[in-house]
Amino acid sequence: MTAVPDGRHEHAGRHEALTGASFFAGIALLVSGPISILLGVTGIARDHLFSPARYAYYFSLTAWGWIHLVVGVALFVAGVGVLADRGWARWAGLTLAGISLVTQFMFLPYYPAWAITMMTLDLLIMWALSRFHPSM
Repeated sequence: MTAVPDGRHEHAGRHEALTGASFFAGIALLVSGPISILLGVTGIARDHLFSPARYAYYFSLTAWGWIHLVVGVALFVAGVGVLADRGWARWAGLTLAGISLVTQFMFLPYYPAWAITMMTLDLLIMWALSRFHPSM
């Protein structure tokens, strides 16, 4: 193992570019994705589970289920990509965490505690992915 000028270590020609923030973001995406998938499946199968509220942004809970399902699958794929240190995954994860943040905000009247928790996780993912500076 030899030191590289930017502080990373080199193992037989392989660079360890995955920083602590990127590792956290990858794991958080792998957690956020399946949770959104489960929320989506619940919204599709049992849309009466969440009580509808009076809110300016009203959507059918089945529609919300599909939105969360698609976003959850995409978050999971981006998480796998981030942990595999793929360049596209960092930007995809950042974008998808932003989309998830908006969808959770709009889901706020249906399940506020859940939505706020997921919004916090999305913000942490966005913060962690925006801190990573790859050396190209």
